[in-house]
Amino acid sequence: MSSELQAALNLPPMDQVGFVVKDLETAIKAYEPMFGPFNIMEPGETEFDYRGTPEKSEIRLAFGKSGDIEIELIEWVSGKTPHKEFLDAGKEGMQHLRFIVQGLEAKIIEAEAFGYHSIWFKRFGPGLAAAYLEREGDPLIIEFFERPEKIGPENFTQ
Repeated sequence: MSSELQAALNLPPMDQVGFVVKDLETAIKAYEPMFGPFNIMEPGETEFDYRGTPEKSEIRLAFGKSGDIEIELIEWVSGKTPHKEFLDAGKEGMQHLRFIVQGLEAKIIEAEAFGYHSIWFKRFGPGLAAAYLEREGDPLIIEFFERPEKIGPENFTQ
């Protein structure tokens, strides 16, 4: 993402780099010396809007840090997701960059003017939502994440 585009969309600095991995435990062992320790999260099966269709899917996650940047490892478990697409294309590694936004739906509309469209979306509750966006010819997915100032398990709903 160019700095011009980042400025035009009024985005803060990215706060996360997401890696899609085939095996979470193996990836944690490989990345822990650089980004660990990792905290594992297994949210279970969740329904997302995937390319315009409600789809149930499951992923496993692990979170580490590099300075102020969160490192997210994502293992696909089931269902249709951008992570499965990434693996099916023979890829493993960096898949997306995340930006914290307010007013997620409005921010998606702003990004459409630059060729982005939402491919994976979930509103978990008031003030908490996530969306992956892609644009043709650009292999990098961007994630917009809306969250309350203080976030806890009570903010997540299935």
